[in-house]
Amino acid sequence: MKKILLATAAIVAFSAPSFAAETAKTIGQAPPSFYLAQDTATLKCQIVETQPAASSSMKVVGAAHVTKASAETALKADKTCAK
Repeated sequence: MKKILLATAAIVAFSAPSFAAETAKTIGQAPPSFYLAQDTATLKCQIVETQPAASSSMKVVGAAHVTKASAETALKADKTCAK
């Protein structure tokens, strides 16, 4: 009887963590990004949330920014954009 009780306790002890709740994960969703996009004809820049396609008349200036505030700061500091 003790062997069965010990075996049952061991099984419960090793299987209990598999029933623990996991936090929800966002699969396939990237963190929001903001890009400085420059029109190649007018050289004016603007902040966009999606990266411009390579075939469009817009090009990305610099790297992606996590917040819109950091993108606005980079826009003000950029020397290549027409004012």
